[in-house]
Amino acid sequence: MEHGIQPQLAVLESLINPTSQQLNNNNILAMAGTLEIAPMEAPLALFVWSKNRVVPVSITTFSITEEAFDTQLNPIRAKVNLTMKVLNINDLGFKHKGGSLFMNYLQNKEQLAAKVSGASLSSFGLGSLPS
Repeated sequence: MEHGIQPQLAVLESLINPTSQQLNNNNILAMAGTLEIAPMEAPLALFVWSKNRVVPVSITTFSITEEAFDTQLNPIRAKVNLTMKVLNINDLGFKHKGGSLFMNYLQNKEQLAAKVSGASLSSFGLGSLPS
């Protein structure tokens, strides 16, 4: 591998950074005095558990520790620390694509929960709630 695992690491890093094109465009707008003061929207990151479990997420913690290198000092092994927060309707709104994905996820969870008949405290091993 010519670049080791750098391309794969770059894909992960692209989840948290705006593109260079977005930054250049904002710089041009700022220099012209027409930039609206608003944070740039990060790319929509999705965590895919399976085809029926896809949730929009924000990356809250991200770090890469390169652990081994080839003779050209390209990383060939790395450890990635990644923490995510599931984004919901309150975060995204109903019109956002991520909001639609969250609603699908929520509806699937509701359908699964409905399959549990007679869900009660005793089904969780509890006699009553503590007072």
